Order: sequence, then C-alpha cells, then structure tokens
Amino acid sequence: MRRALPALLAALALSAGPTGCGGSRPAPPPRPPAATVQPGAALDLGTAPSPLAVRLGDPRDAVRHRFRHPPRAGLLFDLDTGQVLWRRNPTRKLRIASLTKMMTALVVDRRVPAGAKVPITKVALRYQGSAVGLLPRGKRIDVSTMLHGLLLPSGNDAARALAQRAAGGSIGRFVRLMNARSSRMNLTCSRFSSPDGFQDRGNYSCAADLAAIGRAVLRSPRLAPIVGRARAVLPFPIKGGKIYLANHNPLLRTGYRGATGIKTGYTNAAGSCLVATARRGPVKLGVVLLDSPDIDRQARALLDRGFRFELNR
Repeated sequence: MRRALPALLAALALSAGPTGCGGSRPAPPPRPPAATVQPGAALDLGTAPSPLAVRLGDPRDAVRHRFRHPPRAGLLFDLDTGQVLWRRNPTRKLRIASLTKMMTALVVDRRVPAGAKVPITKVALRYQGSAVGLLPRGKRIDVSTMLHGLLLPSGNDAARALAQRAAGGSIGRFVRLMNARSSRMNLTCSRFSSPDGFQDRGNYSCAADLAAIGRAVLRSPRLAPIVGRARAVLPFPIKGGKIYLANHNPLLRTGYRGATGIKTGYTNAAGSCLVATARRGPVKLGVVLLDSPDIDRQARALLDRGFRFELNR
C-alpha cells in the first residue's frame, strides 16, 4: 500500500493540471469592464461629486482674458450649471480672509432659527479687525440683524457672537461644525480655523470650493437677500433704535448692473479676495478672485466678458 501511494499522488497531480512550481497558473477570471462615466457625472464636477461643485472636467474655457497682473487664483462660472468659463489655479489652496464668513453664515442659517436672539458676550467682543463696532455687551440682538452685520460690513464681532449662539457658547465647537459642513458638501480644498477668517493660519480654501459655497449661500432664502444689499437699516438696541450698515462689495457699492452678492475678504497674508455674482436676464454668473490686485476691475472685466459670451451665443 505504501509503494502505491506515490504513484497515486502523481496521477492525481497530472489529472488536475500543472499548478506547482515551474508550471503556469490557471488564468485569472476576467476583470469586470470599466465603468463608463455619463455626462455630468463625478469626473466632470470638479473638486468632488456634489451638485454645487463647478465643472472643471472640460479644460476648454469659453472666455479668454489675460490680466497684466492676474490674481493668484480665480474662476468665472455659470451659477445655474456650474460650467467654468474662465479659470486660473482653481484648486490651489490659498488663504481666504473674510470669505470664511460665507461658511459661517451657512452654519448659522441651519442652526439658528429666524427670530432668535443672539447674546453679545465678553468673548464675542474680544475680536480683532473689521467689526460692526456698536454691539452692546449683555444685550440680545435679532439674528437677522447680526447676519447683516456679518455679511455686509464683515463684522468679526458679529461672527464670534453668532458662532457662540449656534454652538452652545463654544467658538471651538462652531469651527468643528464649519468643517463638518465642509465635509458634507464634499469640499476638498477647504479647512476652517475660525468663524471670522481674521487669523490666516490653518484657514484656507480654493476658488472651486468657494464657488460651491457661494452657490449654497444664494440657495438660502434667508442669506441670498442679505448678500445682495448694498446697505441696510435695521433695528438695534442703541440710541435711536437703528443701525446703518454698508456692504464692502465694490460691485454693489458702485451699482454694477445686475450684481447680486456675495462677499469680500482681506488680510495682509490673503490679499484682496472676492466672491461676486450678477444676473442679466436668464444668465447668472459668479466670479471668485483670490489675492487680486484689483477685485473691482478684475471682477467687472470677467463678468462683462462672461455675459457677452452667454447672451450672444
């Protein structure tokens, strides 16, 4: 029986085919075919598959414009479709200064109901940089007034007060909510370290992400009317009972035709930044400029060319 065992094993090996060392292995099963990408699918959406993401997949920009001193990054895009009409370094991560407040407004919009009051605390008044400037400590101010103070004069004091109100008194927790919202929006360039953007360290985004954030702001029934105002007169607990606020957006301040928003930003490290939008007839366009030598002139030049292209095709 022992003598027959080797012969029996050899016969079994031959019947199974050559699988040992020196023989070829059986062919692996065929790979499934590669998935096809439909028009408008994730690969065509830019920084991430999101309905708000601009479409960076097609590198052929319809609008051509060369600046003598260009911004470090920028975009011109269709607000409805996300089509990119002009770009410069659209996914480059850069400091964004007070453009941060667009995300602050989105988080507040979701977490603080209309008609709510915002307490003005000692922490809220421990701000640096631009401010509403008249917030009375210990008073409670309507959230709508505070959102105007955040988005028109870019109040860092308003940003801190709103952050505390939306996050149970903790600015640190509010920043975590900002980054969680960024993650849910599938933003891939963005990280936030404060509700006001005054400190540049650890606070950055890119033109493509900021376009998506701007589109989200304009989809908010509460925020869209605010960012489109050149000025506002609002109830306020000071002598006279009113506060007068002016928007920093140069397109709104100077009456650029069809301007609808959204936000400016400036620090020494970030330079001058802008997310601006405008509408003419059925065409709605947005422009993002990061570290621009002249946000007013450059935004106008891009929007003018964009409207000329869209309305004449």
